[in-house]
Amino acid sequence: MMRRPQIVLLPDGRRLHLQDGPIDLVIEACGDRAEVEIAYAAAAESFTGLLDKLCDELPELRRRAAARIPSLKGVVARRMHAAVAPYADTHFITPMAAVAGAVAEDVLDAMTRAATLTRAYVNNGGDIALHLSPGQQFTVGLVAHVDPPTLAGRTVVDADSEVRGIATSGRHGRSFSLGIADAVTVLARTASQADAAATMIANAVDLPNHPGITRAPACEIQPDNDLGERLVTRDVAPLTHDEVMMALERGTAYARELLSRGLIEGATLCLQGEMQVVAPIHSPAFDISHSRAAIVPPTGSLLDA
Repeated sequence: MMRRPQIVLLPDGRRLHLQDGPIDLVIEACGDRAEVEIAYAAAAESFTGLLDKLCDELPELRRRAAARIPSLKGVVARRMHAAVAPYADTHFITPMAAVAGAVAEDVLDAMTRAATLTRAYVNNGGDIALHLSPGQQFTVGLVAHVDPPTLAGRTVVDADSEVRGIATSGRHGRSFSLGIADAVTVLARTASQADAAATMIANAVDLPNHPGITRAPACEIQPDNDLGERLVTRDVAPLTHDEVMMALERGTAYARELLSRGLIEGATLCLQGEMQVVAPIHSPAFDISHSRAAIVPPTGSLLDA
């Protein structure tokens, strides 16, 4: 018997809340009222049973991804694999690195297939899928710290932009991180792509073998996870300014590589009060309310933000 998720309209009367196990979505659609109602019904229908389908393929989804097409059957599962496949030949990554973004993307797709909306978003714990019709835009907050959330700046995503997905990762988030970033926020063409890239960039912000960084095997903290005995970050002592910048540079170098490959449209990387931003030179400017923020274009030179 299929389990029914929680489906409730929030007190503001505008947003829909869908929750099933670890999946927790906040959705807002804008447009004609009748179309919004159709979109919300489609979201609820697509969400019902989604977790069960993922659980059916969980053993495969927790295995290290390969660049080849896997035997996955579900639409969301295959979307997860497609998002992580570009990293599979050179890095350890599993499709689970894109699960939150892929779920948000799938629910949003169901909404926009069913209804005509001016704009909409599906927020899955900070991994967000966006829909924008011509002339529409979203103002996106950028966080410097995941828990508690600390707003460091904002950027505007408009309909002419390629960006339709946003994700944030870091050692304080819901998932384990191999790196030490407080928060890495990625803008990409899809939510699943943003989710995978945020995970990988956050892993790259690191100081290997630093004595002030406490790590532990993931399986000792949570036996049922996809990282096994890999060491995940548990605590980071206060670092010197030079150490912070060294760790951030490792992450920005990797983010610039992903930008040049077309896997991301931009990223912000934050660690212990410092922030760097990776973005195309001709992209809409990031409005960063942070005294030490810097825009890092693909060339690697720094422009004051």
